[in-house]
Formats: sequence, structure tokens, C-alpha cells
Amino acid sequence: MSGSSRSAELFATPSAPAAAEPTYEVGYAKPPRSTRFQKGKSGNPHGRPKGSKNKAKLPALHEERLKSIILEEAYRTVAINDANGTVTIPMAQAVVRSLAVNAAKGNQRAQRLFTQILAATETANKQLHDEWLETAITYKTEWEREIERCKRQGIEPPNPLPHPDDIVIDMGTGAVRINGPVTKEQKEAWDCLREHKTMFQEELAELTQLLIDEPNYEFRDMVEKDIARAEKMLAMIRKAIPD
Repeated sequence: MSGSSRSAELFATPSAPAAAEPTYEVGYAKPPRSTRFQKGKSGNPHGRPKGSKNKAKLPALHEERLKSIILEEAYRTVAINDANGTVTIPMAQAVVRSLAVNAAKGNQRAQRLFTQILAATETANKQLHDEWLETAITYKTEWEREIERCKRQGIEPPNPLPHPDDIVIDMGTGAVRINGPVTKEQKEAWDCLREHKTMFQEELAELTQLLIDEPNYEFRDMVEKDIARAEKMLAMIRKAIPD
């Protein structure tokens, strides 16, 4: 090695050590480097294509989606200020109430609209009532004739539900009341109640007669408690099955 080369080696500036990579702390909002999104690469490669739009799902042929939306909105509850404070009522009721208030204040347009709505509602109710009354009269009359025909011919009469004897019609007011079961399940329950009613009536009669026959009966207090229990049960059954 020449002297010049040795001198250059001796006086050469030592190279600086490589700078250490700064420590990366993993924590909140600092995911590991291996899971971070790569620059220029989509984080959702299988997502919606660029430029595509959301497509509305069309209703099925049997659906009436607009009607459902209207009904949902009509019966959605809203809070309004009332004389007694804030109350929550359906939207439809709030609209009708607002209309009625404006009509009462003298708004002629609101008065006409409210009167039309009221008249239409009362007419519809009257029509439903007349149809129900006519149906009840026809049903009761035809089944009574059929049952009477079977009895005249010595045939076991049918037992329709509801039974025509259970249909009570007030011709003065047009009110119709059914004092009996209208389905098979209800009839089974009514038959069970009738059996219990007869049982409690017989028990009550026997216990009452016992106290009459033996005024000084040794266990009178116990009998009186049984009488009170039977009367209570009969009162409950009579609410469903009148005498």
C-alpha cells in the first residue's frame, strides 16, 4: 500500500451510523402497520362500484306500501300542548283536533270541512248498524224456522253458533246483543261454566235448606262460609252467563 493511500485511510472521516427507525406505538386510533390501509389501494375492494346508485326495492304485487305508509303516519304519536299540559296522541287525532278547534274559532273553511267529515262518519256508522241489524234478524229468523221444522218432523234440531235463542234484538232501539257463544271454543267454555253454575246452585240450595231444617246446627259457621263462597262463585259466573 502506498503512503498516500495509507494517509487517506488514516484521515478519512468516519461514516455516520444509520438513524434508528422511530418507535411506533400501537394503541387507540393507531393500528399495527401490517393492518393499515396501503396507499393507493382501496380498503373495500368488493364494495359498491364507483358511480352506482341505490336501487329502490319495488313492492310485491299483493303489497299496498303507500297505504301502509299513510296508516303508519296517521297513527304515529305526537306530543301536543293541551289544557292539562303536554299529551301524546295519534297524528290523525291531532289533525282532527286542530281542525275542530279552528272550526270552533269561526274559520268557515274548517267548519265546512269538519261538518263534511262528521256527516260522512255518521252516515258510514248508520250504514254499518243497519247492515248488522238486518243480518241479525235474517240469521235469527231463518234458524228459528229450521229448528222448528226439524222438531215438527221429529228430527234432531241443529245447534248453530250463535244459537238464535241467544240473539236478543231490541226493535225499539235497533240494538243487537248476543248472550251466548259464537265459536266452538267459546261454546266449550260456556258449557263448562253452565255445569259449574248448576253445581253451585244445587250446593247453595242444599246448604240453605240445611240451616233452615237445623237452626242449631253444630257447624253453622262453616256452612255459612260455604254459602258465601257459593254465592260469590255464582255471581262471577252470572256475569258471563246470565240467568
